[in-house]
Parts: sequence; structure tokens; C-alpha cells
Amino acid sequence: MKSFELGELQERFADIVWEHEPIASGELAKICERELNWKRPTTYTVLRKLCEKGVFANRDGIVVSLVSRGEFYSAKSKRIIEESYRGSLPEFIAAFTDQNSLSAQDIDEIQELINKYKRDNNI
Repeated sequence: MKSFELGELQERFADIVWEHEPIASGELAKICERELNWKRPTTYTVLRKLCEKGVFANRDGIVVSLVSRGEFYSAKSKRIIEESYRGSLPEFIAAFTDQNSLSAQDIDEIQELINKYKRDNNI
């Protein structure tokens, strides 16, 4: 998947689109005015830029995603691990758990993800 770099406000805008899609561009502008305090031209400018990046499409005034929220955040997570932890997921997890406590439920959910990955990949 292509990597998309979005600024903080673009990311907040993208989250709004993902939450409401498909959405009419006029309705999107109203939501952005309410939630981001943006004027209509700002919404349309950011939308145009994200359409040019290939994240969204505006088809006859209806905004849809070309990249899902899951795809975007998965790529972002991978990029953070690559850039900050030399691509080592165990190093990332060690750093995370050193600064954050995990509940028993968190541990069970992580273990189930690992087990599912093993099953799906015949490991």
C-alpha cells in the first residue's frame, strides 16, 4: 500500500470523512465547521488536497474514501515502527509496555492476535 503522510488537521479531517462516508461535500463542510471551526473554503481545500493524494474521491459531490481508515493507520503504524524502532515490532512493544501498563484483557487480546496470525500463516 502506498504511504500517505497527513498533517494533524488533515488526519482529523480524514477521520471525519471515514466516520460519515459516503457523505455529501456540503454536509461535510457543515460538520467541519462545527467540529473543526473551519469555513467552507477550508474544507474544500483540504478535501481537494486529499483527493489529489489519492486518499478520497469527490464524485458528483459525494465524498468516499479510496483508502480505508484501517489501511491508513496500519501504514502509519508500520512507518512509526520502521522509523523509530528500526523496524522491530518486539522493540516497539518493549518500549510501549515499559511506559504503559497492560490489563489482563489487553494481554489476552494480544495473545489471541498472535495465535490467529500463527493459524492463518501456518506457523
